[in-house]
Amino acid sequence: MLVGAHTPSESPLAEAEARDADLVQIFLSNPQSYKKPLPRPDAGELAASRVTVYVHAPYIMNPASPNNRIRIPSRKTLAQTMEAAETVGASGVVVHGGHVGDDEDVAVGFERWRKVFEYAEGGWAVPLLIENTAGGGNAVTRELENYGPLWEEIGEFNVGVCLDSCHIWAGGGDLTEAVDLVRGLTGRVDLIHCNDSRDPFDSRRDRHAGLGSGEIPAELIVEFVRAGAAPTVVETPGGADGQAADIAWLRERLG
Repeated sequence: MLVGAHTPSESPLAEAEARDADLVQIFLSNPQSYKKPLPRPDAGELAASRVTVYVHAPYIMNPASPNNRIRIPSRKTLAQTMEAAETVGASGVVVHGGHVGDDEDVAVGFERWRKVFEYAEGGWAVPLLIENTAGGGNAVTRELENYGPLWEEIGEFNVGVCLDSCHIWAGGGDLTEAVDLVRGLTGRVDLIHCNDSRDPFDSRRDRHAGLGSGEIPAELIVEFVRAGAAPTVVETPGGADGQAADIAWLRERLG
């Protein structure tokens, strides 16, 4: 099982070495901006590296929004991010499921996600991995059961699943059943985000903690990752030293 970390974007291969990481997850542009990713001078090096690369799309995007000024730029920026991800040989691009309007049924979000792929004329060469989120009653993928009707809309495209342990915990989900539930609905779990939580169960707060130092029982984290049986990213605080310790912590317990 490959284990790595979300690292700074400037020198991801050096960041991977500093953490003894098998993989890296990076942003290709400002995570709070709709600006198009700039060409990377190290794109060829990243694509040829033995280090597996994942890309996280900007946080600002919400393709499920009822607001055209958010939804349309989100589609455009996502398409640009997907194209840039292909140049670095990314194994997948992670994007949050987003939110519909406060007065809308979440089902409209599934339809808006289909339009993302229609906008892209069927999708991209790199898989798009839709991640569960921690809070919001109008969130498309906080309730893991929503992956079922979402996949009825978009499962025919090159799309996969990223599950985050902190988000499941903070969103009130069951870590012991999450992988089997989502895999039963979609047929897949492609990437795991392994994070402890600074806040209690069902807090609806997305605040990560180092592994074994937060509110999630250690055995739940380990069994969740083991059940996922997928490449795993720690998105924990503490820089290179903290993440190296978390990677070692996880590897030791996975055996």
